[in-house]
Amino acid sequence: MKLKNLGLVGIGMVAGIAVSVQFSAFAQKGGPAMLPLEELRQLADVYTLIQTDYVEKVDGGKLLSDAIGGMVASLDPHSVYLDKEAFREMRESVEGKFVGVGIEVASEDGYVKIVAPMEDSPAWRAGVKAGDLITRVDDTPVRGLSLDDAIERMRGEPGSRVTLTIARRGTEKPLPFTLVREEINVKSVKAAFVEPGYAWVRVAQFQDDTLTELAKKLRELYARDSAIKGLVLDLRNDPGGLLPGAIGVTAAFLPKNQPIVSTVGQVADSNQVFYGRKEYYVEPGEEDPLARLPGQLKTVPLVVLVNAGSASASEIVAGALQDYKRAVVMGSQTFGKGSVQTLRQLTEDTALKLTTARYYTPKGRSIQAHGIVPDLPVDETAEGDTVDALLMREADLERHLANKSSPESARQVRDPEEEQRALALLREREQFEYGSAQDFQLAQAIRHFKGLPVQLSKPAARATVAAAPAAAVK
Repeated sequence: MKLKNLGLVGIGMVAGIAVSVQFSAFAQKGGPAMLPLEELRQLADVYTLIQTDYVEKVDGGKLLSDAIGGMVASLDPHSVYLDKEAFREMRESVEGKFVGVGIEVASEDGYVKIVAPMEDSPAWRAGVKAGDLITRVDDTPVRGLSLDDAIERMRGEPGSRVTLTIARRGTEKPLPFTLVREEINVKSVKAAFVEPGYAWVRVAQFQDDTLTELAKKLRELYARDSAIKGLVLDLRNDPGGLLPGAIGVTAAFLPKNQPIVSTVGQVADSNQVFYGRKEYYVEPGEEDPLARLPGQLKTVPLVVLVNAGSASASEIVAGALQDYKRAVVMGSQTFGKGSVQTLRQLTEDTALKLTTARYYTPKGRSIQAHGIVPDLPVDETAEGDTVDALLMREADLERHLANKSSPESARQVRDPEEEQRALALLREREQFEYGSAQDFQLAQAIRHFKGLPVQLSKPAARATVAAAPAAAVK
């Protein structure tokens, strides 16, 4: 992974912990802050007392590592000390590569639920399905483990075996799947025609190769149909990723050289404006992935799908396209992750991720603790929201940064009856993949393109309303 000038904005892939990062050298302009010598002496005294008087021997390195972690964690939810393991996992996430069995997972009722098997992965080839519940990993029951612990047990060396015991709806007996771990390359971009004339492109996460893959998929779509009448850019549950990728994806649909995002912080280097120009989304000397894109992309009617799982980099894209009125944003209010962190590498294996700035849309909107509010609010299903109604947002996190320019979303007071309704709806509905015929929000986007009535979210409208003609989208 290239660390130099690498920007990353996103939330944790599995745990839902919001992060956003820009890699940078450790040196800062200006002199060091005055050290509180008396407090540092107390820290040294406490360390010595623990080492000499505690009931049993303590690992001194871990003790200091935990002390650093506690100090950083007291600041805000996204400032984090990355030990060797956490730093390795973050780099794997950025690169889109890891060793495992190839499943996207979430926690449900104490078990690990498979959100989706990754295409051509060991789990996918073995017949593991979305909606399956993992009850055991090898001989270890999953119930009682944290999600991170369960994930760690499923990872291992390439070529090693792991047995997942799975409970599946409609199957009485548990199903054992013995899988061989291998390096998984996460595909961040998918594309297809929903129906003739209407295309769908999904960005699942902004990784190293996302912009190149997006450009390739868009060229393929236009090679099949040069007169696309509507394009859906799907950013639902996109936790973010590399900032250059977000800038490039936005620039693909806008006139050249438009401001896309700005950052404001205490240090002068944190105050920047990022434009839709090659130097902001590709490394020096590399080919511009946008250079050979069809010109129609600048004017094709565009809908951006978002939800509560859309965070940081995906909010930058949605916010910019909304500001320029280039796209209609549809779905539900986004996560609201509007701060930037800088990654200071401490050693070869450890780093500090420190909040250094807030970012703003082209019109100066801060989405911190507020998010992007869709132009057309549309529920996950015709019956209402399921997963989206249960997710936390930035405003729900303790010690989150305040929004200095926009009203914050109220902290969610969760109605127990509403939660139970959403859970029941989640259990009853058939699992579907984004982009499939069962994708209700995608179907509403296509109806919008055609100028047909769109079913808005129940809190927003009690009746089906007509959308504006797609031709009105500029």
